[in-house]
Amino acid sequence: MIIQTILEKLRQIKIVPVIAIDKAQDILPLIKTLAENDLPVAEITFRSPAAVEAIRLARQHYPDVLIAAGTVLTAEQVVQAKSAGADFVVTPGFNPKIVQLCQDLNFPIIPGVNNPMSIEAALEMGLTAVKFFPAEACGGVKMIKALLGPYGNLQMMPTGGINMQNIREYLAIPNIVACGGSWFIERSFVNEKKWDMISRLVKETVELVK
Repeated sequence: MIIQTILEKLRQIKIVPVIAIDKAQDILPLIKTLAENDLPVAEITFRSPAAVEAIRLARQHYPDVLIAAGTVLTAEQVVQAKSAGADFVVTPGFNPKIVQLCQDLNFPIIPGVNNPMSIEAALEMGLTAVKFFPAEACGGVKMIKALLGPYGNLQMMPTGGINMQNIREYLAIPNIVACGGSWFIERSFVNEKKWDMISRLVKETVELVK
């Protein structure tokens, strides 16, 4: 899948669930819950050893759901994510070696940036889609608007500190394709298998952004 197709899908969906999963099998009822509530996307992060197997299971059982590998920090994780079937990579920061590897593998990447220096590094490597992270801690909507002054061709996916109270403010900015968030799928909710509660929170979130 090419990056432009991914960005178009993200723009339609508007929110990316950022998932840390401790038991790989839990990804199946979780993605079922997301997809049934009009949220056919998941960023499965490398914040647990179950990530690779969770990506593999998600891809196998839900071929139409957009799957990102998140919190990718190493070359090994890039290769694991690609072989497990992820559609694209999301990183918390800008690592040129990781970006180069993804480009060599023809594997779309949305790297993290939060200042002009990292944005220019991304532009230098031909990227115009970036993650703004950690969004709220780095100045939120005001900072994004300030950065878009000189870098008006950027497409952004802010993540970090976004919630029901501020997400619409972010999405009102035309350059923002989607926001990453985890308040509606917290790790503890998944571990306790609170599918009904997750379903309700996902539905509320989707209704709010659409």
